[in-house]
Amino acid sequence: MFTPAGLCLSSVLSKVKLRPMNQTEVHVARLSPYQLFLTFLRITTSGFGGAMFWARRQLVEKERWLTDREFVEYLSLGQLLPGPPGLNLTVLVGYRFGGWAGALTAVVGFVGLPFLVVIGMGALYQHYGAQPMVQRALAGMSIVAAALLFATFARVVKVLPRRWQPLLIAALAFVAVGVLRWPLIWVIGTLAPLAFLAAWKERL
Repeated sequence: MFTPAGLCLSSVLSKVKLRPMNQTEVHVARLSPYQLFLTFLRITTSGFGGAMFWARRQLVEKERWLTDREFVEYLSLGQLLPGPPGLNLTVLVGYRFGGWAGALTAVVGFVGLPFLVVIGMGALYQHYGAQPMVQRALAGMSIVAAALLFATFARVVKVLPRRWQPLLIAALAFVAVGVLRWPLIWVIGTLAPLAFLAAWKERL
């Protein structure tokens, strides 16, 4: 149900203290599987059209389990790993705060209800999807989903380093993937070493 790559990487991350970008330190003890299940269930029940927007609000602003910097790092890793980014983020956070049991229960909380909803909605769409009212409703939902994605993007940009190297790498990645349609593996293989080099020079 969850990616092995996410579990392996989360095992490493759980032993590394991430440096928060904002000024508020976040110290969270180990969480119970039940807490993780409920939290990710809340995220997924609120996240129609934009789960990452609600994930950030829940994990960073409400629960204060992660800093802005940590959330961006986990989200970035989720984008690079095989599988859905939101699911990878769930595995990483669940394993960090609850081990194997935490990862499993977080994933169940994150995908359990949507799984049932999608099956039900799919059955309804087969019967009523061609109706003009349904088409207009779906068009309106797509606008809301796009707005939530933009809101998440705006939050993430706020915590990015204000230096030209990371911004240049981000712009190159956008052009390569979004405009030129280059394969993602090529873009990552080319730009990731440059990003690591820029981060290494920053720490010197």
